[in-house]
Order: sequence, then C-alpha cells, then structure tokens
Amino acid sequence: MGKLLVVGSVALDTVKTPFGEGNEVLGGSATYFSTSASFFTSVALIAVVGEDFPQQHIVFLKSRGIDVTGLERRPGATFRWKGEYTHQLNEAKTLDTKLNVFETFRPHIPDAYRSPDVLFLGNIDPELQLDVLRKVERPALVACDTMNFWINGKREALWKVLEQVDVLIINDGEARALGQDSNLVKVAKLVLSRGPKHLIIKRGEYGVLMFNENQVFGAPAFPLEDVRDPTGAGDTFAGGFLGYLAATGNRSPEAMKQAIVFGSVMASFTVESFSLDRLRILDYKEVQTRFREFKRLTHFEDIQ
Repeated sequence: MGKLLVVGSVALDTVKTPFGEGNEVLGGSATYFSTSASFFTSVALIAVVGEDFPQQHIVFLKSRGIDVTGLERRPGATFRWKGEYTHQLNEAKTLDTKLNVFETFRPHIPDAYRSPDVLFLGNIDPELQLDVLRKVERPALVACDTMNFWINGKREALWKVLEQVDVLIINDGEARALGQDSNLVKVAKLVLSRGPKHLIIKRGEYGVLMFNENQVFGAPAFPLEDVRDPTGAGDTFAGGFLGYLAATGNRSPEAMKQAIVFGSVMASFTVESFSLDRLRILDYKEVQTRFREFKRLTHFEDIQ
C-alpha cells in the first residue's frame, strides 16, 4: 500500500442548496480528498486551521486513519467559504471567502512526509505547489488541481508546476480557461504537450473525461435520485482516483480506468448529503457494490 500525501485546504463551509443548508460545516479540498482516499490507502495531510477549528473534526479525520501531523493550528480564524447552488447544481455561486490563516499558509513538510509514493497538490497558489515539489523526493506519481483564479493570475507559475506533474485534474471550465479554447480535445492536446501525461476533466453531472497520449476514456456520472450538496465532489473524486492508484501501485491503462470509476463512485456518495456526512457512514462494501453498478451501467458488447 503506497503512502499518499495531500497538500491543500481545510475549511469551514456554509452552503445552501435547493435541498437544505449547512452552516459552518467541515469542508476544504484536502479534507474531502483525504477522507475519500482513506477508503483505499494511508493518507497524510498538510494544511492549516485556526484556533477556532472544532476538535471534533480532527477526531473525525483521525478516525479515518488520516495522519494529521502536518495539520498546523495557528492563531487566528480558519479559512471559511460560503456558497449557494441553484437547481443547476454544476457550479456554486460564491457568496463569501475569508482566507484567514490560509492566506499566509506556507506548507511545512515534516521529515516523515518527504518521500511519498503519490503526491496530490490541492488547489493552492502555484508558487506553493512548486515549493512543495522542491521539498519532497520525486514521488512515483504527482497529481494537481487548480482553479481559474490561478489560471488567470499566475499562468506562468502554473505551467512550471504542470511541467513536473503526471496528472492534472480540473473541471471543464478550468480546462477551457487554461487551454484558451472551447474544444476540450484541443485543450487536452495542448496540456499534454506541456508536461502532464494525463489530463482528467471533471464535468459534474456529465461525468469525467481522461485524455492521455494513447487514448481518451470517459465515465458517466452515476445517476442518483438524491443529490443534496455537490460541494467537494471534485476533490472526493481525486481522492478516490489517487487513493486507488496508491493502494495498487498499478499505473496500467486499465488501472487508470478503474481508478476513474472509483473516483466517480466516491463523488457519487459525497453529493448525497451535506459536507462529509455521507462519507462518515460509508462502508467499503457499499463502494464495491456501486463500482459493480457502474460497470453494468457502462458495459456493452462489441458488434457481432
């Protein structure tokens, strides 16, 4: 089982959807990612929280076997995000962002974390992503996320990061902004020419596309009757995807496809409830069952 390290945000979210709301609930990219990945492999987390961060959330992370040695608690307030979704659940409208202690976050890498097998650089400043890459021994697999704020504001630094990563995981809007083209196939060609071996584009309710030199692979989103809160679905996807790859150590084309489906499975559970409430009660047998349902959903025979 490979060691997986994630560097990202731990936050308190206030979220409203047509199906309810959550006030100051546990959130943040690294939180969703590490919780999801913990179903497959051992995860270490690097992030920062304020002195107001509830201890119960740290207890929860530890209960999932997540190593929180790298979770710094600093004087000040925890990063907070407030957002709202309409019935069009693909994208949240951000109502308020307070970076608080996250604004001056400089990832400190404990010695025990310096040689991970797999590294995930969450959605943070590309300069910080580069700093982390300088501080760790080159892992067997490096993946990263980003967002429009960095794509538009720190494009050159971001390209330097992408030269050093194996997998870029972003949504379709971010992909178009990065590639400066509306056609995702053309975007993929450009991105793959700049460093990453794989580009994974998250498309919300329309599923996921994976591009690499040899193939394009697509997986649908799992059809759900009950979608309550899409917050963190993309990070949960990344956690399932990389958690599975870290657990198996397998990087074959078939393993990558299986990892995509495991990521999609984990995301499908997350959206069924607010915050990480569905993942708190999730059992790995449910993960396996839904993986098989995914297989049935997408399987068809060749033409005779």
